Amino acid sequence: MEFIEAISRKAGGWAHERAAQGILNTPPIAPQDDGLILFSMIGTAVLLPYLVAAKSLHHHLPRGKVVLLDDGTLTAEDRHVLALHCGNPHILDKAKVDTTPCPRNNCWERLISILDLRSDHYVIQLDSDTVTTGPVPEVAAAIDANRSFTLAGGADEAQYGFRSAAELSRIFHANGPTTAHVQAQAEAAMKTLPDGDRSRYIRGCAGFAGFARSDDGRATVARFSAAMDERLGDIWRQWGSEQVASNWVIANDPDPLQLPYDRYINHWDEPMPDDPAFLHFIGTYRYRWGNYARATKAAIHRLKG
Repeated sequence: MEFIEAISRKAGGWAHERAAQGILNTPPIAPQDDGLILFSMIGTAVLLPYLVAAKSLHHHLPRGKVVLLDDGTLTAEDRHVLALHCGNPHILDKAKVDTTPCPRNNCWERLISILDLRSDHYVIQLDSDTVTTGPVPEVAAAIDANRSFTLAGGADEAQYGFRSAAELSRIFHANGPTTAHVQAQAEAAMKTLPDGDRSRYIRGCAGFAGFARSDDGRATVARFSAAMDERLGDIWRQWGSEQVASNWVIANDPDPLQLPYDRYINHWDEPMPDDPAFLHFIGTYRYRWGNYARATKAAIHRLKG
C-alpha cells in the first residue's frame, strides 16, 4: 500500500509539473499601487507553482502589487520571468532580513518582513502551493475594513475560531503538549502566560493570511517570541514556530477574521468541497487524487480567458 501511494504521489507531482507549465502562456499581473501587497517567500524550485498562486489570486482579487522574499535560490532567469509576469516586483533578500530578537530561518524572515511592510500597506501572505479557484469577497471586504484574516488550520480548528490563548491551550492541550512538535509545545505553554486569559489565539494556517495596516511593527511578535523562548528554549527555533507567531499576531489585531472553512480550505486527505474559493495543497497530501493538477489547469484556463 505504501509503495502504491508513493507511486501515486510521484505521478501526481509529474502531472502537476506539466500542468503548471501553462502559466507561462497567461497574461502578466498588472500591478496597482493601491495600498495592498501580495507577499511570498519563494525560490527557484517553486517558481511555476508560485506564478499559479499569485496570478490566480490576482485574477479574483484584481488589486495590489507583488513583493517577494528570495529564499536565496532565485536565479537571474527566475528574476527575469518574475519581472515579466509579476510587474517587475520588488524582491527582498532573505539573508539581509534582521529578525532580532526573534529566531532566524524557518520562515521567520518572511513574517518579520511582513510586519515591517504593513506599517503603510495591507499585506497578504500567500504560499506558492495555493490556488484561488473562485471569487474571494471575504478577502476583499477584510482589506477594505483593514481587518487581518487567516485561513483556519482545518475543519476541527475552524469550529473554535478566535478565543483566549489560555482557553485554547486548555481545550487542545489540557494535560500538556499532545506531540513534540513546536506548535503543540507552544500552545500548551500559552496557559502559563501572564496575559494568557486576555490575549487571543487561533489555530490558523500561515499559508494564506492577511495583515492589516498597523504601526505595531515587531512589538507584539517580539514580546510573544521572548515568552515562548523563555518557556521552550531551542524548541522555539524549530520549523513551525513562525506559524504559531503569525496566528498570535493576527488573533491580537483588532477585529480579525477567520475565513469560512467551507470555501477556504487546506487540502487534507478528505473530499473536495463543491464550490471552493481557495485551496492550500499541504505537503503530505499535495498530489493526492490529482486535485492539485486539476485546480492548476482550471486556474490557467480562466487566466487565458
